[in-house]
Amino acid sequence: MATVRDIEAYLWQLAPRELKLDFDNVGLLAGFPENQVSRVLVSLDITDAVIEEAVYMGAELIVAHHPLFLDGQKNILTTDATGRKIISLIEKGISAICMHTNLDAAEGGVNDALAHKLGGRVSGILNDEDRISRIAELSEAEAFPDFLARACAALDSNGLRYHDAGRPVRRMGLCGGSGGQDLELAFRKGCDTFVSADIKYHQFLLAEELNINLIDADHFCTENVIVPILADKITKHFGGKIRAAQSRVHRQTAQFYIPDMA
Repeated sequence: MATVRDIEAYLWQLAPRELKLDFDNVGLLAGFPENQVSRVLVSLDITDAVIEEAVYMGAELIVAHHPLFLDGQKNILTTDATGRKIISLIEKGISAICMHTNLDAAEGGVNDALAHKLGGRVSGILNDEDRISRIAELSEAEAFPDFLARACAALDSNGLRYHDAGRPVRRMGLCGGSGGQDLELAFRKGCDTFVSADIKYHQFLLAEELNINLIDADHFCTENVIVPILADKITKHFGGKIRAAQSRVHRQTAQFYIPDMA
């Protein structure tokens, strides 16, 4: 059986600390480094419901993508949402490891998983500064409406926001999570389509002006693609002695209201 620290060391191999952005807070953020682990719950976020799920399945560790807290946390109180979760984890003997922007940038990480989920082959790095976003190629061009429907199903999304530039999809720029800042870079590097999340109004206007397809596929949906992969890797690496499972309770929070057009 492995310890919490052993699992953290393995995750550093998958997503080295030096890949993280300066603002980020990654690694073992709460818990018990030397405790032994038999079950791990893997989730995009650590919510109250995820903590209860970990308790129910008997997990000693939660591995998440988004940090439980960033460096600005100055106190741990039950009256604060973050403080309440930290106290709950400690009271229940559960540790928390978070791999964020380092996992975004890592080979085989969030953005490589996103490209694969959309049927693309990664052909390069889109943003050479943070090395997070990717360029991916489809094996053959696909009509944008067909790609839109396929992407929505592949990412198990409740709905997509998009701009259709009337161009077939062949060369995509990709950035799981908030990546709208790389839209113009995708255009300059010859992409006909950019897929990300948290797209702002002015970025939709820019997509129209640049004549590039733009898809906002939801923050959760574009990043949750890595969760089952992490769970599988942890289980296999430790020879089945640790059972890692994907969260079943944590889902896309955004819903879409579509008026009856009849």
